[in-house]
Amino acid sequence: MTPDELFLGSDAGNAAYREAMEAATETVLESVVDGENPYSGHSPDVLAERFDDAVIPETGVGLDATLEEVGERVLAHSVDPSNGRCVAHLQCPPMIPGLAAEALLTAANQSLDSFDQAPAATVLEERVVDALCDLFDLPADGDGVFTSGGTESNFQALLLARDRCCSRRFDHDVQADGLPANADSLRVLCSDAAHFTAKQAAHHLGLGENAVVTVATDDEGRIDVSALDATLADLRAHDHEPFALVGTAGTTDFGSIDPLSALAARAAEHDLWFHVDAAYGGALAVTDHRALLDGIERADSVAVDFHKLFFQPISCGALLLRDGDEFDWMARNAAYLNPAGHDDAGIPNLVAKSVRTTRRFDALKPYVAFRSLGREGIAALVESTLELADGAAALVDDADDLERLHEPTLNALVFRYRPADGMDDRAVGRLNATIRRELLHDGRAVVARTQVDGVTSLKVTLLDPTATLDDVAATLDVLRDCGESLVAERGAVA
Repeated sequence: MTPDELFLGSDAGNAAYREAMEAATETVLESVVDGENPYSGHSPDVLAERFDDAVIPETGVGLDATLEEVGERVLAHSVDPSNGRCVAHLQCPPMIPGLAAEALLTAANQSLDSFDQAPAATVLEERVVDALCDLFDLPADGDGVFTSGGTESNFQALLLARDRCCSRRFDHDVQADGLPANADSLRVLCSDAAHFTAKQAAHHLGLGENAVVTVATDDEGRIDVSALDATLADLRAHDHEPFALVGTAGTTDFGSIDPLSALAARAAEHDLWFHVDAAYGGALAVTDHRALLDGIERADSVAVDFHKLFFQPISCGALLLRDGDEFDWMARNAAYLNPAGHDDAGIPNLVAKSVRTTRRFDALKPYVAFRSLGREGIAALVESTLELADGAAALVDDADDLERLHEPTLNALVFRYRPADGMDDRAVGRLNATIRRELLHDGRAVVARTQVDGVTSLKVTLLDPTATLDDVAATLDVLRDCGESLVAERGAVA
């Protein structure tokens, strides 16, 4: 291919782009959505054998041949989140408006680290952020930035919290001088069901994972406020410095939502930065279930993901701040990106709000989705998955060989396959672990595993608005068939 055929801008390049996008679309339709099962079942070793050809050949084979290879070797052996039996993780089927937006933003190739690289994109991201602050009832001074997802958002929130704490309590500038001598006294609190990224962030921030103190949860998987009070008192008694409290709106396993209003009150009382990890449950803000998020408007920071219950392509998230001036704790000015001077007054400087420099125009995806469907349209999709989870819980309750372990808050359901033959918990745990593995290997269903009270359990996460209760029943049927076969072949699975 000539250079003109490789880039947009010329007649030849524009024509080549159109052909390439059409070919890519056909590859997706032929290789992904036509499959009966959610996965081919191939093992890592078998997949590796498909990639024996040189990744960097001396002479290229052309785009058409390469796309055909990708379809046959990659897409055909990828899990399909649009399949009703692909229910393992918070991996949504991406909606068509999001896929269209992805095509637009990749072709435009805007970089959000300076206005002159992304003029309209910069302004639109700010508009989307303003709308999100309104959605979560944050005050007029609120601000935010798009991130790659909950991991980055949680990290950045705790970075800001740490630096504010060190400045106010220790009169120490972490950005200039690194951690203070008494940094080993700093503590972050969260529930024992919070996402692991709280501990990961503490590691990356130089505090160590032991700086994160987990608090017991109640029977519904929410942080126990009485236990939190006792933990705070104990930390103070031992001269520790709690500086951040992380609430969760949608735990990974049960989808539980912490009592956010009570946590906000404790954070205010103890001068803690209150962060809400709403990466999973934040989508409730557009639904009739908004009351479950009461208190989130009092958070210092909120993490929300769009590649979960907003059905956008990976990756797409945002960090929102109650007070946008808190971004100053990490602000910097790079002369080559945002030269300071009177000629640049009023030019947005988004790189000062991000832990990244080059950053994609991911804000376009929720913008296109919201504009296309409106709040009501998005809400209907979210609510359909919540209703499906309630129906799935009823199916589990009606089955003699299935044991439901919680009441769904969002659209995750945790349960166990327990044959009616007196099998003990240890054997049940081994059996359920084997069921999950066997189903993945034969490709009939992709379900998740987790631990509840030390016993391996199964989880389905129902993020597909097109899925039906029949799809859930089919998943439970193949799971049951697999379990029955394992028990018949091996007894209480070794």
